[in-house]
Amino acid sequence: MIAATEATLRRIAADFTPAVFASSLAAEDMVLTDLILKAKLPIAIFSLETGRLHAETLAMLGRIESHYGYTVALYRPQPEAVDAYVAQNGLNAFYDSVEMRRECCRIRKVEPLGRALAGQRAWITGQRRAQSSTRAELPVQEDDPAHGMVKFNPLADWSEQDVWNYISDRAVPYNALHDQGYPSIGCAPCTRAVEPGEDVRAGRWWWENPDSKECGLHMVDGKLIRIKSVAA
Repeated sequence: MIAATEATLRRIAADFTPAVFASSLAAEDMVLTDLILKAKLPIAIFSLETGRLHAETLAMLGRIESHYGYTVALYRPQPEAVDAYVAQNGLNAFYDSVEMRRECCRIRKVEPLGRALAGQRAWITGQRRAQSSTRAELPVQEDDPAHGMVKFNPLADWSEQDVWNYISDRAVPYNALHDQGYPSIGCAPCTRAVEPGEDVRAGRWWWENPDSKECGLHMVDGKLIRIKSVAA
């Protein structure tokens, strides 16, 4: 499994340069960070600093720099868009409806992602099929019509245990929130710890139905697109 993921990353570096990895600084993303940086692959790593992240998540930036000697690039939302949303709707209007939540995600995550992906041929995510029902058929490689490029999910078939075995075996630094009951980590007001036996993404937008729990980074016109995977 690790060898197959390494091969995918090498293929991306060889055939899809320039390519970038979008890291949420959570466990899956630290596996990919470790693989990319230790192999010295020409794949840039960036993160979306939404302005609402946990302190523990932000602390990962310093830990990555200390451990790997690498500085993760940050993309932030446009201040005027954030100010307009808050002025019109309130700071926490995302609790009011799925539409309000997705608009907040659009401003804080989707628009900055577009800037981060400008000029790239491919991008990489840490998504896994086991994370949620909306990702159950996730391919390793797929077309991304929203950004006009190829998207790779090298950990698509990794289990939660696979991720943690890798981190433990290789002493990979990870977000302290994982030890506090947060298997999936997003913005602080939109993420809670989960109870034993709950789905790994149950703590993300916990007030919504499971089928709406995507922020828009992997959607087109409000719909999750998994129509056209690309053969490896």
